[in-house]
Amino acid sequence: MTAQLVADAMMMAIWRRGKPDALLHHSDQGSQYTSEQFQRLMQDNGVTCSMSRSGNCWDNAAMESFFSSLKIERVRRKVYRSRDQARADVFDYIERFYNPTRRHSTLGYVSPIDFERQAGVA
Repeated sequence: MTAQLVADAMMMAIWRRGKPDALLHHSDQGSQYTSEQFQRLMQDNGVTCSMSRSGNCWDNAAMESFFSSLKIERVRRKVYRSRDQARADVFDYIERFYNPTRRHSTLGYVSPIDFERQAGVA
């Protein structure tokens, strides 16, 4: 399930933003990221793979922070009756709150979408 969710997220990002000229995908060494399917997906779409050192959560601090925020701000408050309901709620959190409106200290207290606009990426 997790491997498919990760692959779906990558495909959604490519579909929404177009095939990148240069993109670095950083993750931990989880099986969903090291799988042959995901590695092939990245290679086929010109995405460079970067992975943190084994057992070193500080290498992937941005994603650790995101998942902490997701759990605290959304998931722990809900009881899901199905995987589809959980998937829809996480999608809603990311696409309707986290990316467009949630401010981040690392980004100068702007949302990820506003940061990308300012950088000329979006």
